Amino acid sequence: MKKYILIPDSFKGTLSSAQICAVLAGELRAAQPDAEIISIPVADGGEGTVDALLSAVGGERVPAACHGPFGEELEGFYGLLPDGAAVIEMAAAAGLPLVGGRLQPDRTTTYGVGELIAAALARGARRIVLGLGGSATNDGGCGAAAALGVRFLRADGTPFVPTGGTLGEIAHISMDGVDPALREAQIAVMCDIDNPLCGPTGASAVFGPQKGADEPMVARLDNGLRHLAEVIRTDLGVDVLDLPGGGAAGGMGAGAVAFLGGRLQMGIETVLDLTHFDARAADADLIFTGEGRLDSQSLRGKVVVGVARRAKRLGVPVIAFVGASERELAAVYEEGVAGVFPINPEPRPFDEVRGESEENLRFTARNLIHFLGCLQK
Repeated sequence: MKKYILIPDSFKGTLSSAQICAVLAGELRAAQPDAEIISIPVADGGEGTVDALLSAVGGERVPAACHGPFGEELEGFYGLLPDGAAVIEMAAAAGLPLVGGRLQPDRTTTYGVGELIAAALARGARRIVLGLGGSATNDGGCGAAAALGVRFLRADGTPFVPTGGTLGEIAHISMDGVDPALREAQIAVMCDIDNPLCGPTGASAVFGPQKGADEPMVARLDNGLRHLAEVIRTDLGVDVLDLPGGGAAGGMGAGAVAFLGGRLQMGIETVLDLTHFDARAADADLIFTGEGRLDSQSLRGKVVVGVARRAKRLGVPVIAFVGASERELAAVYEEGVAGVFPINPEPRPFDEVRGESEENLRFTARNLIHFLGCLQK
C-alpha cells in the first residue's frame, strides 16, 4: 500500500490549501483506492490558520471573549491542539475584515490579540503559536502587550494603551505587571516576511496604505514605531529597530519579540513542527506540495521549499503543483523538489484562468498520477 502526504499552500485568489488537498486526494483514491493519504493543509498565519491546523492534527476550537480593532466586544477564538499548544491568529481580533470601511490604522489596537493569548494561558497552554497576518493595526503590538500586563506610561506617569497614532506619547515601559504565565510560555510567531519595523520597507510604508493610511499618516505611523523602538531599547534592553520581520502585522513582529519573548520563524517551519511532519512523512512514498507561484522568493523558505528541505533529509521525493513557475528551477531541485508541474494547460491571462483552477489542478494531477502508475507497472 502506497502512502502519500499532501501539504500544499493555497493558490492565492483561487484555491485554498484544503481545496487542493481534496482534489489531490480524490484523484489519488480514484487511481489507488487502498492508498494511505495524509492531508496537511497549510495556512500562513493569517485568517484560517487555526482551522487549518485543527484540520491537520485535530484539537479544539475554543471560543473566547475579546475586544476588536476599535475596542468593540467580540466573540473570538483560538485553537487548542492535542499536545496542549494553543494557536492564535491575530486576525481573529485585529483583522482587516473586522474594521469594514473604517480604515484607520492610527486608531486600531491589538488589545484583543493579547486577550486571546491570556485566555489560552489561563486554560493552561504554555506553548503559544501566534499567527501574524491580515492585520488592521499599526501599534507595534502594544495593545496586545497591555492586555497581558505591560504598562505604557506617558511623561506624567499616567498609563495608557497606545495605538498607532499615539506611540509617540510613550515615555516609559514597565514589565512589572506582566502575567506570570506569559513568562513561563514559549511563543512561536509565524512570520513570512522580513520587513523591518521602520523606513521605506517598514510596516507603515509598505502595509500602511492598504490599511487606509495616506502619505502624511504613513510618516506619522513610521515615526511612532521608531519612537517605540527607542523606548524599547532604553527600558527593556531589546533592539528591534532592524529586526527582520519586525514590521510584520503593523510592527507586531517586533512587539512579539520585545514584550512576549517570542521567536519569529517562517510559517511553514511552524506548521511542519506542529503537525509532526517528520514522523508522519518518514515512511511516505511521495509528498505532494504546491503554491500559487514558484519563483526566487520561494527559496526564502516558503511552503514548497520548506517542505522539500525536510523531505530531502527524510529521503522522500517531492512533487510541486503550482499556478505558475519561473523557468530556472535548478535551485529548487537542489533543495529536494523532484518535479514542478504548472497546472495551467495553455497560456492565458490570470483573470481568464482563475475560475478554472480546480479543473486545471485536477487535470494535471490525473496526468501525473497516470504517469506514476505507468512507471510502477
